[in-house]
Amino acid sequence: MTPGPASDSDVARWTASLGLPGLVDLHVHFLPKPVMDKVWAYFDRASAHYGTAWPVHYRTSEEDRLETLRSLGVRRFAPLVYPHKPGMAEWLTSWALEFASRVPDAVPTGTFYPESGAGSAVDGALRAGARVFKAHVQVGAYDPRDELLKPVWGALADAGVPVVVHCGHGPLRGDFTGLPVFEEVLSRYPKLTAVLAHAAMPEFGTAFDLMAKYPRVHLDTTMVGVPFAEAVSPLPPDWTARLAAFADRVVLGTDFPNIPYSYATQLQAIAGWAAADDRLGEPFLRAVLHDTPLRLLDA
Repeated sequence: MTPGPASDSDVARWTASLGLPGLVDLHVHFLPKPVMDKVWAYFDRASAHYGTAWPVHYRTSEEDRLETLRSLGVRRFAPLVYPHKPGMAEWLTSWALEFASRVPDAVPTGTFYPESGAGSAVDGALRAGARVFKAHVQVGAYDPRDELLKPVWGALADAGVPVVVHCGHGPLRGDFTGLPVFEEVLSRYPKLTAVLAHAAMPEFGTAFDLMAKYPRVHLDTTMVGVPFAEAVSPLPPDWTARLAAFADRVVLGTDFPNIPYSYATQLQAIAGWAAADDRLGEPFLRAVLHDTPLRLLDA
């Protein structure tokens, strides 16, 4: 069993030791600079919001962040965008599509909000080549069951394009967070390829129950099992045992650059899961870090 990378400088070597050409990260954030600046300002006040400091580890220019990903051996990544109010979604999607057109390793992405025209905007983004969408139920503070989102969920389900959904209660509970709420969406659109961001932290057990019920539901690893998250949302004792039943439906996600620790820290956590159960091991690592997210992007 190959141990995880010791540091960021060791990530590319470690990835190659697994026989992989690089990493595919399905949960990364690039945003227009004014929006990113506001996100970072929010994290600057994390002690007031979350009760703990949240120093952004990769608080650098857009160009430097792209170079950091490349030095880590990230070959493809999904730069996720998300609105927090009406009137933002279509603009953010346009920005994300333009970003991907000038950054070859970035996958075209989109987002949406429950507002008039949401369905036609998502149809347009799909026609423009969007390969992943982001739905942030907590930050957006909207009900994913909203009637205005019916054409959105239907279009994404029909297209087979994955949507990364932050619908768990972590790090803060929202009016419409919680997997029972999002399951109502899945029950209407069972063919939806939904990736539960942060493995739906802290509802890990319920997330596995949804995976058993809906074969197109996946988990991403974003912030899962790292010391920072373990302090507030520890993994259950049966985590790796249940993970083994869905080893082909887990994808790498990191939240780069907005994490308060190194990129290698997330990979160390994933490597620890692989080592903890004989049913996982290096095949699991290759699937999570490359094969499964690549399959979703190319579906």
